[in-house]
Amino acid sequence: MKKCLPLFIALTLFLPVLPAGGVMALEPVRIGVCYPLTGPSATYGQIGYKGLELARKSRPTVLGRKVEIFLADNRSNRQESASAVSRLIHIDRVDAIIGGLTSSNTLAGAPVAEKAGVPMISPWATNPQVTRGKRWIFRACFTDPFQGYVGAKFARANLRADNAAVLIDVSQDYCVGVANYFMKNFEKMGGRIVARLQYSTGDLDFTTQLSTIRAKHPDLLYCPGYFKELALIARQAREIGLDVPILAGDAAQADDLIKIGGKAVEGLSFTTHFDEQGVTTQAGRIFVRTFRATYPDTTPDSVSALSYDTYNILLDAIGRAGSTDREKIRTELEDTKNFKGVTGMMTMKDHDMIKPAVILTVKNGMFKWLATVNP
Repeated sequence: MKKCLPLFIALTLFLPVLPAGGVMALEPVRIGVCYPLTGPSATYGQIGYKGLELARKSRPTVLGRKVEIFLADNRSNRQESASAVSRLIHIDRVDAIIGGLTSSNTLAGAPVAEKAGVPMISPWATNPQVTRGKRWIFRACFTDPFQGYVGAKFARANLRADNAAVLIDVSQDYCVGVANYFMKNFEKMGGRIVARLQYSTGDLDFTTQLSTIRAKHPDLLYCPGYFKELALIARQAREIGLDVPILAGDAAQADDLIKIGGKAVEGLSFTTHFDEQGVTTQAGRIFVRTFRATYPDTTPDSVSALSYDTYNILLDAIGRAGSTDREKIRTELEDTKNFKGVTGMMTMKDHDMIKPAVILTVKNGMFKWLATVNP
């Protein structure tokens, strides 16, 4: 017995410890999230994470296993986005990744996930290059070609613009992409581009560009920028007497646009993914009610709604896959069809989501729904 005792003790050290019920707990499903929680895009990341947390609380398990979130801050930076995705894959050992948000940061992180063979789905990156030629990268939103078309059609049919000036943030892939698709479609519809000027994220003075635009006498200013610069552009445009309608893209949808822009953004319109006034699904109604109750001081917007949808799309794929095998998850993401999301009916095609667009305007200091445009 004395000779056997050390061997017995050594063996027991390697036996699993069972919980009180005598059943081993299953490994959690590990979901990585790569969002900008600091830096210029932090506002989007913070409200997006609220939507994602709301989704996790409403659906905390899949395949009978707890969902564990691993959050990485990409600091609104391309290089850090690639590093964050790498950490999620190689250190946190996640089964799939949600993120990034902006197109530039998603484009930086996507090659890392692609090389490692990890499914990655972005809620909000609309640039076509995000998924083009990729096997493992997906998105839950529509793309810039569709958004540019909807914007151009609204400009011609609703705003009655015959000519337009375009002001582009050339430091952001999203802004460059959607502006190009707007111009292409606007000209196809018989419109004329009379000026095309540029700026970069972080710029504060736009009077030189706006003065050049004013001299061209456009019917419309198209500026698909992020809300901080967009609000300043609107204010400075009004200050120099450029009073034409301003049309923007989905990055305009943030409460801070109105806080910073004030009266200058009254009448500004933009294409986007979601608005609580235009909700068409039961999932959307539940989301709005729950979001309002959980975050009473925050307006549910496109980023929070798309983050909510993305979490559920991913868990739906994992459930249909029957496991966390990455290849099976990838296959099921490709096969997502008629998913009744918060932001509308959604079907995956070539890794892009076919879904409706929404047009909003600023009226009396609030976002007001104008129309929902089906693909």
